[in-house]
Amino acid sequence: MEKGVLSRSQLKVGIAALLGVGIGLLATVARADGLETLKPGVLQVTIEPYMPYTAMKDDKLVGLDSDILAAVAEKLGLKTDVSVTDFPGMLASVQSRRADITIGGIAWSDARQKVGLFTDPPYYSPPAMAVQGTADYPDVNSLEGKDLGTVTGYVWAKSIKQVPNANPHTYPSADSVFQDLSSGRLDVGFLDPLLIIYQQKERPDMKFRVAYLAPPTADEVKAHPDYQYFQPYMTGFYLPKEAPKLAKAVSDQIDAMYKDGSLAALVTKWGGDPKQFLVPSPEMAAQRRGVDRPADWSPPSIAP
Repeated sequence: MEKGVLSRSQLKVGIAALLGVGIGLLATVARADGLETLKPGVLQVTIEPYMPYTAMKDDKLVGLDSDILAAVAEKLGLKTDVSVTDFPGMLASVQSRRADITIGGIAWSDARQKVGLFTDPPYYSPPAMAVQGTADYPDVNSLEGKDLGTVTGYVWAKSIKQVPNANPHTYPSADSVFQDLSSGRLDVGFLDPLLIIYQQKERPDMKFRVAYLAPPTADEVKAHPDYQYFQPYMTGFYLPKEAPKLAKAVSDQIDAMYKDGSLAALVTKWGGDPKQFLVPSPEMAAQRRGVDRPADWSPPSIAP
């Protein structure tokens, strides 16, 4: 055979390979086109700067939620177009359908699911606190009479208002919470656990530490219903009501990432313990069954 001339068998192999690539590409495009994105093939995402969950760095999404979404978008054949806002703006962008999805430690709640769609949890969040000084706050009773803070719009804003004799404070950003903790104007700040760990590494000069609150009992929640947000909670990616196919497609990819180990690797990468972040607490299934999930739904888990 002359140099540079392909044999018949080589031509067949080459054509088959090209056809395979073409068919795979067409399948990906078809999958993307079948979803309810505002622009075909493009996932319009809103975030707030909230490391280590979400941020834009050098025009690239970074953080735990960002890494998860990037893996999901690639599987679905979608490009991402990102807008940066604050937390209330994130939720509003989805509820008014100005965005396809918002991400970043968003807690599932009954109120939010009534005006939007939640995916299956990409991870769960244990009840963590940023604590000023050396005082211990082992349970909700120990919070009584203290200065408590969180970010406006976070579910803990409801919880801290119900603590007897406490002084609740809400802030426009997590940075403001950390500043008041460091200065002693707050005793306890309620924020996402990875954020507290990340901030400690970034700002060792700030005077606060990570602590975990014992979840309130059923009787305590009955007496103070919003104490439910002091319990471990489900996070989710949040989508418009008009995008059920997209929400299911994203959930399916998240569920697959529990099974193939990629979620555990990402949680570890960003400073979390997969056993804390990827195993639901027993009551979580009941919260969503018959609400925004079927009666037999089980939250995804890395536990056997």
